[in-house]
Amino acid sequence: MNLPTKITVARLVLTVFVLILLWDSFFSFIGFNFPKYNVNGVLVQLNYIIAGVIFIIASLTDFLDGYLARKNNQVTDLGKMLDAIADKVLVNPVLIVLAANGFIPTIIPVIYVTRDIVVDAIKMQAATKGKVQAAIKSGKYKTACMMTGICLVFFYNIPFEFFNINVAFGLLYLACILAIVSAVEYFVINKELVLGEK
Repeated sequence: MNLPTKITVARLVLTVFVLILLWDSFFSFIGFNFPKYNVNGVLVQLNYIIAGVIFIIASLTDFLDGYLARKNNQVTDLGKMLDAIADKVLVNPVLIVLAANGFIPTIIPVIYVTRDIVVDAIKMQAATKGKVQAAIKSGKYKTACMMTGICLVFFYNIPFEFFNINVAFGLLYLACILAIVSAVEYFVINKELVLGEK
């Protein structure tokens, strides 16, 4: 296992820690409560701050493993497979848990996860016909908006919360819009393969 693949595996491990930190009911069950702090009128809970820091580190590894793999000519099938899994595991379960904990609207993970299922199905269909579908710009912008939005949610939208500007939700909704746009683009690009047209 080369270095980029090890970094990808590390991202998966970090994601597990993030999800554990977000498991409020578990900590309540064992009788442990993370301390809360009042930051200029915004009540923040320590476990979400810690989870946010770990999430940022995990997000940075997403860029690092790809960069090192390309730079050192270490791109492997295992690495590509694990990278795709780690990307989904880093974002989708976190969105679901944040929605379950009441931090974000439920519609956000519904749209985002559904989009991933649709796009993955299109990519698999294209792959069966021998076509490898590269990432498109709208998909990359979608990911950047979603990652940044999630980070702001972890940090309670600070400092924008002090000015009553919900940048976190704005980025999350923008990511959902871009998710739909990119799904449509993937379909249009692969329309003939998906529909079986010649």
